[in-house]
Amino acid sequence: MKLALIGYGKMGRAIEQVAIKRGHEIVLRITSANKHEMNEANLRNADVAIEFTNPVVAKENVLQCLMAGVNVVCGTTGWNTDLAEAAAKAKEMGRGFLHASNFSVGVNIFFEVNKLLATLMDGRTDYDVSIEETHHTQKKDAPSGTAITLAEQIIHGLSDKNHWTLNGQDSKDAVQIIAHRVENVPGTHKVTYSSAIDSIEIIHTAHNREGFALGAVLAAEYINGKTGVFSMKDILFSNK
Repeated sequence: MKLALIGYGKMGRAIEQVAIKRGHEIVLRITSANKHEMNEANLRNADVAIEFTNPVVAKENVLQCLMAGVNVVCGTTGWNTDLAEAAAKAKEMGRGFLHASNFSVGVNIFFEVNKLLATLMDGRTDYDVSIEETHHTQKKDAPSGTAITLAEQIIHGLSDKNHWTLNGQDSKDAVQIIAHRVENVPGTHKVTYSSAIDSIEIIHTAHNREGFALGAVLAAEYINGKTGVFSMKDILFSNK
């Protein structure tokens, strides 16, 4: 498979290493310094584009790839309001599109555990729930896309929660997210249900970027040649 890497920072380089180990070829590497090379002719050399940049340019990048006829895997978070437009463009162009707030296999299993725990805790008003996330200082958005996904899953599972708040904006009907930014931390997420007598915690801690990179490459392998809009759940749990 031939891949275009849209975004070639630490994450892009980690994806490159995993992709090459799995026998794939990188045909295009785009950074802010050579954005002019991201044109239709160069993009068409790729089977799939993997986009990891920032929320300001993600939508433009994804739409450009789709309009060039290239399937797209996107891991940039912080542009959720535009995801529906990207999905519609993929369907219009007959292309494949997969966006995930987190590509780690472990995190996506963590998501399923989080959903189950929320359903089990629904109606137990003696417990309150919060999310704590820690990432590296280069991460542009806060809270993380992963924390938002966790919060949305909890809101869906708990009848007394209807929105999330960030860093101390507490209210009884909100899921509170606390976001930390620390040097050289790939990502840690903790969900806590706390009462006066005990606490229940589930935690996912990433040790490095390799898990995210592997998941992104698995996603590219999955959507290569496919049309439609997909998720990591399609890749990891479609046979369960």
